[in-house]
Amino acid sequence: MQLDEGHDTAHPPRRRHLLQKFEGATDLMVVALIVLLGGAMLFGLLTAGGSPSYLQ
Repeated sequence: MQLDEGHDTAHPPRRRHLLQKFEGATDLMVVALIVLLGGAMLFGLLTAGGSPSYLQ
């Protein structure tokens, strides 16, 4: 009786699925959008001058 020692050939690494690539790109875009909006909010707070025009 022979024992199965496994396969002799190594399988190449599987390519990432298209959906996984899209998910990674979406995560990166969301993080970039949060950073961009945070920078815009900080710029607006630093450059604001006194009270808003509709209260004057």
